[in-house]
Amino acid sequence: MDLNLGGKVALVGGASKGLGRACAEELAREGAKVVICSRTEADLQVAASEIRESTGAEVFVYAGDLDRNETIHNLVASAVDHFGKLDILVANSGGPPLARAATADEDTWNITIQRSLLFFVRMARECVPHMKAQGGGRIINILSSTVYQPIDNLALSGAARMGVVAFSKSLSEELGPDNILVNNVCPGAILTDRMLANTTARANSQGVSVEDALKARGREAALGRIGRPDEFSGLVAFLASDKASYITGTTMLIDGGLVRSVL
Repeated sequence: MDLNLGGKVALVGGASKGLGRACAEELAREGAKVVICSRTEADLQVAASEIRESTGAEVFVYAGDLDRNETIHNLVASAVDHFGKLDILVANSGGPPLARAATADEDTWNITIQRSLLFFVRMARECVPHMKAQGGGRIINILSSTVYQPIDNLALSGAARMGVVAFSKSLSEELGPDNILVNNVCPGAILTDRMLANTTARANSQGVSVEDALKARGREAALGRIGRPDEFSGLVAFLASDKASYITGTTMLIDGGLVRSVL
């Protein structure tokens, strides 16, 4: 399917590796120009070089701490200054600290709210005026299956990201008349550095090997295995395209059947 993203400009957060990297490469493969950002300049340059080589797309790199409001403001301004416009936002941030609901301290909660709630608010706030100016756009927030089903030691993830679900629903209603569509995508067990770190922590707490913990994690899904980043990025590219022109205000799972609820 040709998603007709040629000439579009996409900004992807947390794009030096993992899900963000996969989304940036998928959008580039579909013809978009991409802005990739994360904290580490060296990792971004490697990712940019590899995306350019595999897709031939234009890639703009911006390194900075996306927990900071000032960084987000400067990121969006730099992206628009470089490419002249902004069509697509893939809001993807680093996950919150591992923590349990009953024992998380104030500092951990503060980090979580900055990274897993306010990040999405700030990214949208900066991008929306540029999308309005050109008659439309796409905002796609990368959340987590924790908004549907708790995961051990990730209590703060679900709490903060449920706030993003509510925020996104209100935002979709406000921006519908401007042809700006807002949707959330929730990965389950997708093999990334973050997921591997979480599984390693779980393995250590349970006294089992990381390999056995990964296998057990995979068995929790209906498909019986852990997913790949490229199995996630295709939906993001679809939601960024005109093929998804009547989809907004939704929250979608890509979890291999991990979540068992019917709602």
